[in-house]
Amino acid sequence: MSAASSLLSEDKFLCSICLDVFTDPVSTPCGHNFCKNCISEHWEMGSRCECPSCKKRFKRGPELQVNTFISEMVSHYKQSAQQRAGSSSEQQAAKPGEVPCDVCTGTKLKALKFCQLCLVSYCETHLEPHLTVSGLKRHQLINPVENLEGRMCAKHDKLLELFCRDDQTCVCMHCSISDHKPHDVVPLKEEYEGRKAELGKTEAEVQQMIQQRQLKIEEFKQSVKVSRGNADRERAGSVRVLTWLKDTIEKMQAEVTEMIEAKHTLIEKQAKGFIRELEQEISELKKKSAELEQLSLSEDHLHLLQNLPSLNAAPPTKGWTEVTVRPPSYEGNVMAALGPLVEMLKIELKKLQPKTELKTAQQFAVDVTLDPDTAYPTLILSGDGKQVHHVDAQKKLPDNPERFSTSLCLVGKQVISTGRFYFEVQVKGKTQWSLGVARQSVNRKGPITIDPQNGFWTLGLRNENEYYAPSVLFSLMSQPEKVGVFVDYEEGLVLFYDVDAADLLYAHTGCCFTEKLLPFFSPSSNQGGKNSAPLIICPVNPPE
Repeated sequence: MSAASSLLSEDKFLCSICLDVFTDPVSTPCGHNFCKNCISEHWEMGSRCECPSCKKRFKRGPELQVNTFISEMVSHYKQSAQQRAGSSSEQQAAKPGEVPCDVCTGTKLKALKFCQLCLVSYCETHLEPHLTVSGLKRHQLINPVENLEGRMCAKHDKLLELFCRDDQTCVCMHCSISDHKPHDVVPLKEEYEGRKAELGKTEAEVQQMIQQRQLKIEEFKQSVKVSRGNADRERAGSVRVLTWLKDTIEKMQAEVTEMIEAKHTLIEKQAKGFIRELEQEISELKKKSAELEQLSLSEDHLHLLQNLPSLNAAPPTKGWTEVTVRPPSYEGNVMAALGPLVEMLKIELKKLQPKTELKTAQQFAVDVTLDPDTAYPTLILSGDGKQVHHVDAQKKLPDNPERFSTSLCLVGKQVISTGRFYFEVQVKGKTQWSLGVARQSVNRKGPITIDPQNGFWTLGLRNENEYYAPSVLFSLMSQPEKVGVFVDYEEGLVLFYDVDAADLLYAHTGCCFTEKLLPFFSPSSNQGGKNSAPLIICPVNPPE
């Protein structure tokens, strides 16, 4: 049997009173085992009978039964110890860092135990008397220690085997009956077990703190990873769009320059042709002028009269009075070229709009109802507060502060001050409307301008097929019948969806919300019945 296994076996046969191998082991009624003499003396010294292990009390000293099983096991263990003692030649010498036997001469073998009474460390061979000799068996054995001086009382040169709880220091037996006599002094083992339990609890708390911080680290790493991915996608998108825009503008610049130069070249070519013709005619006229001048100087009457008819006839020339070279107009060339670019840029910008999907937005659906106290007097609300339309007749309603006084508008009762918010409105059959959110504090009296600067973030329809938002006007291939409005308060987003097509219609991004928001509605004028269909707040079908 190895030394390790022998030590493991020994722990099973130690009396918890003398901390030595059982001698005449007996069992108490509560099932714990002790040396017969140890438990008898323990009860004789104490004022009451109780089990040292479980503290169970007995009215009188119970009859102790010899535990034959433990006795046989202890006997077997002692025989094994004797056999191990005879095989000391197989033991290894103490290595650096290991406690050597204090008894060995020559080669120091590794110590297995330290006797707190003898103050000596023993190897397996020299430990054998402490396991077999009755007088030595009562000595308290512990695992070998290196720094023996640190375990000795500096004042009494005795082993530190007690702990003073008042002074929080280790003391020897002499200290406990002198300097620390009135103090709460307990065996080291008792304090050790209490402190070890506290350490276990503290260690568990520390481990929990470590796990919490490790989870936080992973959370931060995940946030950085997500940010990195988002940043890479955004950078790639911006590089793509801006590179495309740069290349398109450079190409367009070249095309516009070429077009302008072509116009100029055409005029220049035309002018040069006219100039050549004029220079040719001027040359002919100068030649004619010279001949006439020469003839006018002649004194020969016959010669002048004979040549004058041929020289007097005008040379063939063009009538240049109506001929002009008009510089072309270069205005509008840039605008004409930018028109397609603007449309293409709109398409590219739409690709960069927020990617919040409709099914994600619908998870934040709120049951919105219209607030009748805010409605303009010509707006009619349904009893359930879900529909509104315009009529020509104006009702007599109190002009309370919340009511819109000049605009065909009203707001919902639900307040948006944090988080995300979504609702859907049916716009089927309408030719004009406006939806979105508004600050709770918007001006409701007198003319109002519906734009973000005045606290309105909306999307609207006019003239049957023109959709508009601040500074933006666009048309759609198919008109939505139901519009979803999504607000992310913290992110500063207001998104509008075609619910049936699950397409994003428009996005207000980079908004800075500093106060409460309300759902905003305007069914607009009924236009003589053409736009009489109501705006209807619809229940949101939960996403699949």
